Amino acid sequence: MAVIVKYVVERNGVEKMTSTSKKEADAYDKMLDVADGLTDFISTSSLAIDDRLAEELALYLAQNSASLQQILKGGKLKDVEESREKPAKAKKAAKSTIEKEAA
Repeated sequence: MAVIVKYVVERNGVEKMTSTSKKEADAYDKMLDVADGLTDFISTSSLAIDDRLAEELALYLAQNSASLQQILKGGKLKDVEESREKPAKAKKAAKSTIEKEAA
């Protein structure tokens, strides 16, 4: 019989995520904390946004916090996307080189 450790992220009695990685569960929990703070921030604005939309917007912003931080620092979204693509292209090139060497 195997013993499996699972980390459960729960909010208001609702299971939001289950993971076998504590690090992953902690990161998701932190992202939900940020989303809660952003929801409160958005709700205090003079914008006519209902609660559901404010929560969805806050969750989107929290999930994309790296891009949001770059934009808030005066950068552009394109800069963030390019920095994400470069390592992916490098990995792809390295993988194809390894595959060619194996052949």
